[in-house]
Amino acid sequence: MNKKGSGIQLKTAFSALKRLLANPQATEEVFTIIRALSGPSLKKGCVRFATTDHGSYILNNQIDLIQTLENKPLLSELPEDSLGRHYLTFIDSEKLTASGLVEASEDDIAYSEMGENLARFATRQRDSHDLWHTLTQYGRDELGELCLLAFTYAQTQNRGIGLIVLAGALKMRQYYGFRVFHAVYKAYRDSKKAKWLPEQNWEALLKEPIDEVREELGIRSPAAYRQLLSIPATA
Repeated sequence: MNKKGSGIQLKTAFSALKRLLANPQATEEVFTIIRALSGPSLKKGCVRFATTDHGSYILNNQIDLIQTLENKPLLSELPEDSLGRHYLTFIDSEKLTASGLVEASEDDIAYSEMGENLARFATRQRDSHDLWHTLTQYGRDELGELCLLAFTYAQTQNRGIGLIVLAGALKMRQYYGFRVFHAVYKAYRDSKKAKWLPEQNWEALLKEPIDEVREELGIRSPAAYRQLLSIPATA
């Protein structure tokens, strides 16, 4: 069912959600769901982004975040306590690359069909995913990904992400019981109290001490996630 004019594609979204729940590592399904249910959230975010000083600078000068995130020589020369070095350590330990998110999304999200500003804002959001992992300290385990998506939903209000969070929490209830809802809700609430991350000058913040960046942006320690992760899950 496709609600005409609304950009909502329910059948596509639920088919992708079924595949994602069967294989949580299928990142491409996340992008399918986001595209199918995003509605006006991305455009609203882009308008907000464009009204900020840094956002207008990024759009006017056509700056892409991935160019910085893929510059490993630059990142490796940053101080050990910097956000950039922590990000580099994270992607290296997880055997990730910034371009990996590009490959996972390009088959489903037609950035070429967007206006130039919207496409740049959308790709900046996509490319910062692992940067948000580094900042929030939510891991790439299934619970960590779920909590980060709850955090992301609070920041973006994308209904596709909200659906993934709800379905993921219901699925993981069999392992963690109702405690999973507390961890997910805490991630959401912490995000609501943080600054709006899409507008941040990541190119500059990468050079700053990560603890100072977290304090400046209001990023709290993920205590509920860590506590739940330390408790053996029951099948």
